[in-house]
Amino acid sequence: MRTVEILLDEAADLVVREAWRRLADAGLPSQARHRSPTNSPHLTLAACPELTAPIRWELAEVAAVLPLPVRITGVVRFERPTSVLAWALELDPALADVHRRVWDAVVSDSPPETLNPFHAPARWSPHVTLGRTRRAGAFADRRIPELLPAPPLPVRLTTLRSYDTETGALEVLKPRP
Repeated sequence: MRTVEILLDEAADLVVREAWRRLADAGLPSQARHRSPTNSPHLTLAACPELTAPIRWELAEVAAVLPLPVRITGVVRFERPTSVLAWALELDPALADVHRRVWDAVVSDSPPETLNPFHAPARWSPHVTLGRTRRAGAFADRRIPELLPAPPLPVRLTTLRSYDTETGALEVLKPRP
């Protein structure tokens, strides 16, 4: 599976990593415990089996609109198959357009059953993950608000990339020259 993600600007990246560290130091689930060198604060837009030529063509167009300013709106928790603690991003018209374009690209050349329904525009909740675990209710800890640093406002989304979940390879997706 190949993800399509956008990285945060350097200042926001550092603040997110500080939040990861604080959660880990408090004994809570944290992305700081994910030791892969590919682990970076990011916003996931979609995932698909492969980045075919038609998908890549469209993603190059999306990469051309970066950097994109966005705003963190606060802490959000998801209880799906995994429990997730994250900073939510405001879904303004510019971010909604970027996401729709990425979704349309992966839908155009991927079998529908391979796509994550949570990435579909009607269900997508833009967020930057701070911690994730399979333990239900893991983020009910009342200390969480005081543990987290103030989120960076605003944030710039800077670099479109893809992560290959099978090989662990990262690829920066650039605009066409």
